[in-house]
Amino acid sequence: MQKEEKKKEGVLETLKTIVYAVMIALLIRSLFFEPFRIPSGSMYPTLEVGDYLFVSKYTYGYSKHSFPFSLAPIKGRIFAQKPQRGDIVVFKYPKDNRTDFIKRVIGLPGDTVQISRGRLYINDTLVERQSVGPYILKEYVVRPEKYEEYVEVLPEGLTHHILEISDYENKVDNTVKMVVPEGHYFVMGDNRDRSDDSRIHVGFVPEENLIGKARFLFFSHNDKGKWYKPWTWPKAIRYSKIFKTLH
Repeated sequence: MQKEEKKKEGVLETLKTIVYAVMIALLIRSLFFEPFRIPSGSMYPTLEVGDYLFVSKYTYGYSKHSFPFSLAPIKGRIFAQKPQRGDIVVFKYPKDNRTDFIKRVIGLPGDTVQISRGRLYINDTLVERQSVGPYILKEYVVRPEKYEEYVEVLPEGLTHHILEISDYENKVDNTVKMVVPEGHYFVMGDNRDRSDDSRIHVGFVPEENLIGKARFLFFSHNDKGKWYKPWTWPKAIRYSKIFKTLH
């Protein structure tokens, strides 16, 4: 009997430990940091397919989307802080409020944003960019893709790198003037001709849909490693990107 009781106590303690660990993990994931994986190329050259990053949940405060399955009974945001232009943000796709997207904040509430012949205008002022040179994308593609890389300078002076295939892509390189509504943001991918963002289906992103700010990478790998060939894994790791901060 004593052995059976001790066995039951051991099982209960193990279950308690598992429950506590899960609760702590959920608390950290909901309130502080959440990991995300980059599945597409819309943020090249800043973020590549195979990048893994942490998003800070507390930066912009909390909404129902800050929590697993958006189940928290929160209306709007609490402890709200406004994103800054140039922030890389993770948010729920406004059309379904379920899918996670990652883009860069370009337009703030009240801004007028337009793309004309591939050039970005904010409040009727051309956003400057300087060419870096050609950028050849060879990973996670069927055949190499050639882009032109630029350093873009946002109105507040923040710089970041973008890619362009050309300045004449029909849907994304020519838009009407768009005024960002209050409580919303205009977002774009750094891979300007290969991003579904506020220019197309995403539209303006409601403040409530923000999940957090992308902070730093904690792992990254290219497509050279095969899951069934463990000896190829070390060569596939992008060691220079591990713990790289994002801006």
